[in-house]
Amino acid sequence: MAINHTLTRTLAWLPKRYILAFMGFLALSNAYAMRVCLSIAIVEMVTYKSQRNTTAGTGDSDTCPFYDELEKPFTGGTYDWSEEIQGIVLGAFFWGYAITHLPGGRIADIYGGKYVLAIGLLITAFFTLLTPVVAEKGGVTWMIVIRLVEGLGEGITYPALNTVLAKWIPVCEKGRLGTLVFSGAQMGTIIGTALGGPLITKWGWESVFYFFGVVGILWFIAWCTLCYSTPQSHPWISTEELAYLEKEIPAQTKKQRKQTPWKEIAKSIPLWGLVCGQVGHDWGFYTLVTDLPKYMKDILHFNIKQNAALSSVPHIVMWFVAIFSGWIADWILIKRYLSVTTVRKLFTTIGSIGPAIFLVAASYAGCNRKTVVVLFTLAMGLMGAYYPGVKINALDLSSNYAGLLMAISNGIGAITGIITPFLIGEIAANHSITEWRTIFFISTAVFLVTNVIYLYMASGEEQPWNRLQNDLSPENGEKSDTTLDGSQPEISITTSNEKSENLPPSNNDQPKG
Repeated sequence: MAINHTLTRTLAWLPKRYILAFMGFLALSNAYAMRVCLSIAIVEMVTYKSQRNTTAGTGDSDTCPFYDELEKPFTGGTYDWSEEIQGIVLGAFFWGYAITHLPGGRIADIYGGKYVLAIGLLITAFFTLLTPVVAEKGGVTWMIVIRLVEGLGEGITYPALNTVLAKWIPVCEKGRLGTLVFSGAQMGTIIGTALGGPLITKWGWESVFYFFGVVGILWFIAWCTLCYSTPQSHPWISTEELAYLEKEIPAQTKKQRKQTPWKEIAKSIPLWGLVCGQVGHDWGFYTLVTDLPKYMKDILHFNIKQNAALSSVPHIVMWFVAIFSGWIADWILIKRYLSVTTVRKLFTTIGSIGPAIFLVAASYAGCNRKTVVVLFTLAMGLMGAYYPGVKINALDLSSNYAGLLMAISNGIGAITGIITPFLIGEIAANHSITEWRTIFFISTAVFLVTNVIYLYMASGEEQPWNRLQNDLSPENGEKSDTTLDGSQPEISITTSNEKSENLPPSNNDQPKG
């Protein structure tokens, strides 16, 4: 009680939606830091049997030279896992991750996202702490199992967080606050890769799992203390902020929480456009997040310290691009220069075309380390434009079923996290530049095809089925919701290409302070 009272007084002046957005940012930071632990550690865990040609040149050669003795392959790894086995171990996380998206999103929509999110990340943190013991005692089989369980816990993260954001973030703040929250994925990857190298160098690969597991548990305690599923349930929220959020965000009825318009959702063209956009983002993102450290080690021969530092640079740039893009997107919407649909499509296209170009260019840069790192940085940096695009698009389509929509889109997208590590293990078995070039061409094709589909099918409009339940007879004397201006909602079937948009209010409509 004393702690809560102190926090109440300390944080009283801060809008509670800002506190929630920051804690959501930390949630994804922790989730992704724990996720990349193995991607960083595995290059030190396994034996290195493939001795390569160290006399190759730097032009179009299929292998790169070692630049000094310290960069030559070490032989101190404990686990004799082939490239294919490593791909399976890395991909096992996404088996569990994809499974819990849909149930996690539906549970969060019905009961609120606060504890669903908290419990999911607590599970991931606990099993991250156990990873070194499991690797030593159980071998590869139990490593696959524990990675799957970690994925089960983390699969709830995005749907539950999306449910909470839909209740807290107004339209005119989605670009800034939504991007801030979702850019936590980049910050977690940055921290995980940047700290992973020094931790491994000083205390061994096991230390990465212990450190980030403990941090995850500390986040769980802070989240449960500071954050709530809805503004109405928050005990410290100001009257002004509550009134503002109730005006800007339509309330959800009990009937809507219990009855889901599954048929209408399944037939929603903008939803499937969103799914395609998400698949494109995830394919490229997981290719780089999961296997960029391996490329740095296997092809460019960076040691673990260099690997950790340089692997984090593209994520740093991506984080800054995401934050800047979010501000620009909101500015465009507030000024009403473009519609919500056009803004989402514009930033998604930037996040797709840019990486496609620079990934292929990186594969032709051969062994020129500086050029390759710069091109990777540009490729991943431009992926930050996805965040005010496809990443927050589910919030546009439906505030009442945002968790469910995120579960569908992110859950299907997560399947690429199963495919890409295995595919890379199969294609790049000999660690050659030509093999990796093939991988990058595949990623480019996925970027381009999914972007074309997204441009055709996507929408930034609220979908009619979001409030469809409002026209049904109310139960237990519950009144139907009204629209934001107080009138009864008008249900009309619209297509993704129509001009009508749910544009944000002008600056004068927002509360001061």
